[in-house]
Amino acid sequence: MVEKTPRPAWSSQFEADALRALPLIEPLTGIDQGWAWEGSQGEGVRVAIVDSGVEHDHPALGGMVKRGVVISWDSESPDKVRTEEELSPTDVSGHGTACAGIIHAIAPAAEIFSVRVLGKDMTGKAMQFAAGLRWSIDNGMHVVNLSLSTSKTEYFALFHELTDLAYFHNVVLVSAANNFPVASYPSLYSSVISVAAAEGEDPYTYYYNPSPPVEFGAPGIDVKVAWVNHGSCRITGNSFAAPHITGLAARILGKHPHLTPFHIKTILYACARNVKRQNPEP
Repeated sequence: MVEKTPRPAWSSQFEADALRALPLIEPLTGIDQGWAWEGSQGEGVRVAIVDSGVEHDHPALGGMVKRGVVISWDSESPDKVRTEEELSPTDVSGHGTACAGIIHAIAPAAEIFSVRVLGKDMTGKAMQFAAGLRWSIDNGMHVVNLSLSTSKTEYFALFHELTDLAYFHNVVLVSAANNFPVASYPSLYSSVISVAAAEGEDPYTYYYNPSPPVEFGAPGIDVKVAWVNHGSCRITGNSFAAPHITGLAARILGKHPHLTPFHIKTILYACARNVKRQNPEP
């Protein structure tokens, strides 16, 4: 059993008394959840989980883990990392499997790719993280779940370059905000879909934040997740809110495969619970 974590930072922005109804007028009024993803299970969509790995044979993943790589620190390598294929992907902590389980429950036909950059203690070097993101871009991923971040300002430019590279290659990046109220990357970049935890268990109930940088709130408070050794647990954190949005992005792309990250963010806004449809002014 995993110990519950304190309520993470940013989550108060998605409390009922803090949210206000936001207008949705033409031409977006034709976009709703039915239009966005009804009938889609995420078919044809490749989702990378840059994390602690994914337990490939976990029953909550339905056999949809297709490939894995392990990115390790290597001080003797020119780029300081070593990338190795993992034929039967494993998870060294449970965190990545938890994210994968949430995504699979929402988009069960999406293919999952394990990109392990974190160790058993959930730590890793920023260069491993960056290499995992670059691998995802270079290997044709459509959506990348990033339930991790760095707060080190010396890596601001590197991650900014990578998120721009993803954006212009039509790779959707979904990033969890840090659980603490500190600046962290890449969640603060405008090209990234940033997510924090909100109350609730319905995976299709999420909120748009009218006061970014954190843009969306999704279930992440005391949620039931898959865990290592074919297990499960309940846990709290922004890390587990992000894969809800990743799963929805995969379903949207399964139905509308030619959309760009700009389109995906707009559609997510249009379908948020606190965005209300109204007729335009005459």
